[in-house]
Amino acid sequence: MRKLLLIALLVGLPLAAAAQQRPLTTQEVGTVPPGDVMVEFGFEFLQDKKFPLSGLEGDLTKVGVLDIHWGVSRAVEIQIQGTIRQFLSVSEQQPALVAPDLDPGENSTSDFGDFTLAVKAMLLPESRHRPALGVLFGFEMPNTDETQGIGLNTTNVFLRFLLQKRFGRLNLFGNVGLGILEAPTGNFTQNDVFLYGLGAVYPVHPQLNIVGEIAGRQSTRSTPANGPLAGTGSRSEARLGFQLFAGGYRWNFAGIAGLTENDADTGFFFGVSKRVTLYPGYEPPR
Repeated sequence: MRKLLLIALLVGLPLAAAAQQRPLTTQEVGTVPPGDVMVEFGFEFLQDKKFPLSGLEGDLTKVGVLDIHWGVSRAVEIQIQGTIRQFLSVSEQQPALVAPDLDPGENSTSDFGDFTLAVKAMLLPESRHRPALGVLFGFEMPNTDETQGIGLNTTNVFLRFLLQKRFGRLNLFGNVGLGILEAPTGNFTQNDVFLYGLGAVYPVHPQLNIVGEIAGRQSTRSTPANGPLAGTGSRSEARLGFQLFAGGYRWNFAGIAGLTENDADTGFFFGVSKRVTLYPGYEPPR
């Protein structure tokens, strides 16, 4: 964790154009150039979010939403994503399988976020008649403490296929895949979920992009709050916002609307992106 923070603080050079990411979660096919590191750092607020495993509901604040994209070749990048700290202001508490470790009368809790390690590869570049094709594979690590009431403390694996096609100035991209989610309270049990996302970027000015997406997961099994798969059910969000290029940074903002029962009612994301060249990228001989 300290190494991740050090990288985020040391990256201080002007931003160059690269594969877009925040404030969206749907990924483009493009990768960061070899030898470059893109660091995206942000803040997220979600109103009235529900946590079925712990029975808590309230406003969730994520401080230090961190994305690191490291280009290792012309078509491959390594990603590290997660939240450094998250705070939940509890407005309601229901009986649940895992009782949160709250003192009597306490109405807030906090925890680290789960971090994800992934590899993205571009399989085919975009052509005039064919969209770009890529693949993203990774796993989510159990960094959270389930007794704090926010995370599940489980190890999850995912595979996504990425598509991207430009139509004039409009850039469309989509993700589809499979997530294998470990059951929080059931031995030798997992929930297989369908992952999806559809995003768009439209430049309205050389320094301003309008962005939007619908993304989430669809559970293939029933996930009642009193069952072993609690917390692994369907989730979906809509985001609409902008990317502003100013002062050598890319400023990212999006409003958020939850689309399922357990998602936050509303929220927003705000962050900044920068890119730095760590070493000259290797170019194979022609």
